[in-house]
Amino acid sequence: MKKLPHNQVKLTQLEIVAAVAKTSSFSEAALALGISQSAVSHAISTLEETLGVIIFSRGRHGATLTPVGDRILAHAHSILNSTEAILREAAIAKGVEHGKVRVATFRSVATHVLPSSIKQLHQRFPGIIINLNEHDDDQQAKQALKEGRADISIVTLPAGQGLQTWELLQDEYVVLLPPDTQLKSAPLTWEELTQQPLIMPPVDYVMMRPVYEHINGLGYWLNVVNEIETDAATVSLVAQGLGGTILPRLSAEPIPPTVQVYSLPTPLMRTIGVAVLADALLTPAVYALLDILRSQFTPPAAISPETPLPQIGLPDSD
Repeated sequence: MKKLPHNQVKLTQLEIVAAVAKTSSFSEAALALGISQSAVSHAISTLEETLGVIIFSRGRHGATLTPVGDRILAHAHSILNSTEAILREAAIAKGVEHGKVRVATFRSVATHVLPSSIKQLHQRFPGIIINLNEHDDDQQAKQALKEGRADISIVTLPAGQGLQTWELLQDEYVVLLPPDTQLKSAPLTWEELTQQPLIMPPVDYVMMRPVYEHINGLGYWLNVVNEIETDAATVSLVAQGLGGTILPRLSAEPIPPTVQVYSLPTPLMRTIGVAVLADALLTPAVYALLDILRSQFTPPAAISPETPLPQIGLPDSD
């Protein structure tokens, strides 16, 4: 059997295969990679000739993976991910003994998500300094990243253009009701929820926009009797029986044990992820924290009413 000369399959060819598969277009792949369309065509043609198979079908509707091309793409992704991991490990080995990582995020993430990750980072690399900046909302955290005041932001996704992101967890919006609330039915219905007096963050509060869009889009309107900006104050008022509220689970914590916690009748989640500048030259210290975050939240965690927060992430390393 004739052996395939492995050195004839190049990483750049695999990167181009992945780009064409993602865009279904040679021209769009070229634009995304910053090379000419002829270079993309040549790389694909050369790889197909080397392998002796057709990877893409070309037609009026663009470039479509063939069945064998689809299988090749899976291996290409695996090779590219492994290559990135190799480069990252080398970078860490060369310079991770010291360094600083500037992290921008908002209160609930700083309180409930990052501490275990920072602990693991310090256990593995005690010379790395973490500069954690807590912002009022994730728009400010994104701005800190774009203005160069942070190396990493942990924010809600999608995060906008110019950023490379990875999903960490799904945080469910939960309904908190006073201890003495007696519902007519279980589970909670929209009809009962809309009758409850609610204490809510301001309607223009960034975190709550998805809630109002979600509920109003279903044809329901909330009975808001008070607007409070502070999560902790809102939860405290709910515990005192002054009304219910809707908050992301992480923002609501710690929830007093007497407060009743429900999912929305039609559940709603917010996606929280890590973001870096797409064109940033990351330091080994930044790579080290990114690796820990990825290991803790792979697959992404789901934070719901039943999730005990101490279980977020993986157990601490020995």
